[in-house]
Amino acid sequence: MEYRVFIDGSAGTTGLKIYERFQNRPEIRLITLPEARRKDLEARRAAAAEADISFLCLPDEASRELCAALPPGTRVLDTSTAHRTAPGWVYGLPELSEAQRAAVAGAERVAVPGCHATGFVVLAAPLVALGIAGADYPFTAWSVTGYSGGGKKMIAAYEAPDRPAAYASPRQYGLGQTHKHLPEMQQAAGLAAPPVFSPIVADYFSGMVVSVPLHRRLLAKDWGPGEIAAALADYYGGQRFVRVHPWGGAPAGGFLDALRLAGTNRLEVFVCGNDERMVLSARFDNLGKGASGAAVQCMNLMLGLPEETGLE
Repeated sequence: MEYRVFIDGSAGTTGLKIYERFQNRPEIRLITLPEARRKDLEARRAAAAEADISFLCLPDEASRELCAALPPGTRVLDTSTAHRTAPGWVYGLPELSEAQRAAVAGAERVAVPGCHATGFVVLAAPLVALGIAGADYPFTAWSVTGYSGGGKKMIAAYEAPDRPAAYASPRQYGLGQTHKHLPEMQQAAGLAAPPVFSPIVADYFSGMVVSVPLHRRLLAKDWGPGEIAAALADYYGGQRFVRVHPWGGAPAGGFLDALRLAGTNRLEVFVCGNDERMVLSARFDNLGKGASGAAVQCMNLMLGLPEETGLE
């Protein structure tokens, strides 16, 4: 069976990665627009209405504008921040529950999670859902990502021959605690308040680690790292793209690099620390499970295909 797919914003980083993932999928027929009409709202609306599914890889306002113009029944996957907490949209993280997977599969409008949010929600949502941590737990998180997470402009800045010397060091940003992923981090994890969040961009292309520290004395359940690792392994048991490593104190060698899963749609969870203080970490690719891979995974579910199609 052939599926018609439109990528609006195919020149951007996420759009290009989605396009690349379709090159060996003969069942996907891409609907394209001539360069002169690439920003024409009516042409984009008509292409999306013709498609079985459309990917929106656009700035937030452009995404909202197109969605407002689409006829009912048009199936959309939005990779922008515009609709991740909006009523009527399904959050595109099917691993959260079988109900979430079914909601994605049957949805008309799916919001693809942000990269930082993906790692945080995978770690925090089960803690709240299982009663390990209360919704009012004072969550904090930090995230180290490659510079491709900033899109074409940041990629060009980091790869410029005359770039500032400071780009060679990790750089923390979002210092005002207004990062655009915070609303979805709170809502999707079921929290009473957003976490204190510290994102960091570093001098490599792609891959990321999101980490959430825990104080045992503040948890709703008096559980140590072994019990939490076992609970997370059970929660994500059978998931094709999420693997929870058994409790072992620390990764081999004592270092957790952010590059290991670059180019894949996989996500690994680690529980480290001791009986009093723990750090939960999610390692994945900001361009894979954090963006284009997640979008294609959701598309597969929406089309009734095995979710791993084109992602192995």
